[in-house]
Amino acid sequence: MIDLSNLKGDFIGGLVAGVVALPLALAFGVQSGMGATAGLYGAIMVGIFAAIFGGTPTQASGPTGPMTVVSATLVAASIQITGSLETAMGIILLSFLLGGLLQIVFGLINIAGYVKYFPYPVVSGFMSGVGLIIILLQLFPFVGLISAKSTFAVLEDLPRLFSNFNMHALALGILTVLIYYLFPLLTKAIPSALAALVVGALTGYFLGWDVPVIGEIPSGIPNLQIGTLFNTIPTEAYALIVEYAAVLAVLGSIDSLLTSVIADNMTKTRHNSNRELIGQGIGNMLAAAFGGIPGAGATKGTVVNINAGGKTRISGTIHGLFLLAVLLGLGSLAAYIPLSVLAGLLIPIGFKIIDVKGLKHLLRVPRADAAVLILVLVITTFGSLIQAVGLGVALASILFMKKASDLGEKGIIVESVENLKDEKPWQDELPFYEEYKDKVLIKHLKGPLFFGFTTHLKNQVATTDKKIKVLIIRMDEVPLIDQSGLYTLEDIVFDLQQIGTQVLLVNLQEQPMDKLRSIDIIPNLVPEKHLFLNVKEAFAYIKEINTIE
Repeated sequence: MIDLSNLKGDFIGGLVAGVVALPLALAFGVQSGMGATAGLYGAIMVGIFAAIFGGTPTQASGPTGPMTVVSATLVAASIQITGSLETAMGIILLSFLLGGLLQIVFGLINIAGYVKYFPYPVVSGFMSGVGLIIILLQLFPFVGLISAKSTFAVLEDLPRLFSNFNMHALALGILTVLIYYLFPLLTKAIPSALAALVVGALTGYFLGWDVPVIGEIPSGIPNLQIGTLFNTIPTEAYALIVEYAAVLAVLGSIDSLLTSVIADNMTKTRHNSNRELIGQGIGNMLAAAFGGIPGAGATKGTVVNINAGGKTRISGTIHGLFLLAVLLGLGSLAAYIPLSVLAGLLIPIGFKIIDVKGLKHLLRVPRADAAVLILVLVITTFGSLIQAVGLGVALASILFMKKASDLGEKGIIVESVENLKDEKPWQDELPFYEEYKDKVLIKHLKGPLFFGFTTHLKNQVATTDKKIKVLIIRMDEVPLIDQSGLYTLEDIVFDLQQIGTQVLLVNLQEQPMDKLRSIDIIPNLVPEKHLFLNVKEAFAYIKEINTIE
């Protein structure tokens, strides 16, 4: 049933999200190797149908950096097999279509329940690798040159970057980057990406500079590409199709669900993970049917949608319809946009995708986590995307089993994080609990806080009532914490502080204490005065400062 209760907010939110998505759709289309048109088609189809059928009401979906990098790799591999983009389209679109179908299957069999087991170092390394790929592949378009299709080839070809560059293209690229970063200082009413695109394109057009441009973009309703899907496909291409369909399905699911979690945190709602994957799958299948690139939940579009007033799936639908209106009315104007301007938009996005926090803490987090992150980053950037994720998860799992075995040898029982709802107070908490149970919440953690348990912990704490003034986390039985656990605790403390809830940590063991200090969660986020050797000290502190009155 359509919810019209927030029609004005949804209209404005969807419109703003569409404005933000427009330049990125064009840029991602060009980066994919299929052209700006494919980016627009994908943004329209995924934007509209993922919103209608998805499980996150405020989500704005479309082409994203990670999905585009995989698509570009597929396009390059397909052309290598067939010889041209035209003859490779059957392989490409069938891979996109199968990827969307797999996402629907994922939703039907509840695969979303397993996404939480992806360790932080794997996700961080993968995303940072994707960011590096985007940056490297846009270096040559930024200066008006044609880029090699692989990161290795780009590095080998770097001397040409400094000898044959187009000065006018470079000037437009630099202008675009400057506007992208500086325009928000002037006003945030207009998305900086759109301002950079318009100013960069108009500058190149009116000065008459000879720079590479997007070229002709077909206007009007896109044509179905069903016939292309039945093009003759070489036998050796079927393994490629299956591999890349799986990569796109898994990556699109992770990308979308991570954005859904961000939307939940902003709106204080809960998305339906399985329905979200089904909606994304339908959108990606339709994108493939019309010759568009696949997409996922777009974090930036979703955030601006929510901030502009979007609350229901109408907002995401309007975001897609706006892009369709642009295609119908302004498609011919986009032909004059310089490729260096699009590169000037994509390079900053590449830097944003890189996980600076994870890289910054490499020397401070457990060495095994750091090694997994670096390995996944390197393989993602210079090798196979699917091998990078698969190897990263396998290594993280082996390391987890090793740590669990070590704990067992020391006589420590390894348990999962307890069910945090309706847990009973411990004996030493009873008198205080009975008196202050409406104002103070006590959580007990047992066993190592590793990647497999962090999502559960975060979800449980996210349901904390705003009336709760203090959360006491008892860590008496938490002997070890990994990088995922560190960042989960950081997020929990930060989110609770935003609603006025203090977090006290009780009886931190040696390894968790060292790691929390190593990345400055203690004392920057959790001050020393909020650390206690036992729960009685915590109770005394609460009474002393009169926090709960």
